Amino acid sequence: MKRQQALPLILSLFCALGTGAAHAQDMGSTAAAAAPLTREQVKRDRDEFLRTHRWDTITDNWVLKSGVEAPTGVKSRAEVKAERDEFLRNNRWNETRDQWEPLHKAPRDLGTMTREQVRAETRQFVRTHQWNEEKSAWVEMTPKKVKK
Repeated sequence: MKRQQALPLILSLFCALGTGAAHAQDMGSTAAAAAPLTREQVKRDRDEFLRTHRWDTITDNWVLKSGVEAPTGVKSRAEVKAERDEFLRNNRWNETRDQWEPLHKAPRDLGTMTREQVRAETRQFVRTHQWNEEKSAWVEMTPKKVKK
């Protein structure tokens, strides 16, 4: 009777050890693939960077040397700034949710909101906006400055 109970125990231990060894070998191969750069590779990258860039004391930034083209796929500084400005024009940071929200959203369906949700949203809107008689429109109020 004891032999019959020992056989499943031995088989389960064998399977556990076998899968553990397989995972250990798997981890070693991924660690080798993500090995850090060698000292020579870092020196080569540094020399290549210094060959193509110079330090601009006016802007306190690295800039490409004249006559050197940017690597393929790299956007110019003007393109990156234009994309940033476009994003900031179309989105606003929501402090309560800690996320960016688009300014131009599709209109909400008020039929799906409860009366309490509509009241709370209206209260929040009235706290942050005021009616401008000259423009005949709601205008967002500027936040009050707090002395430090």
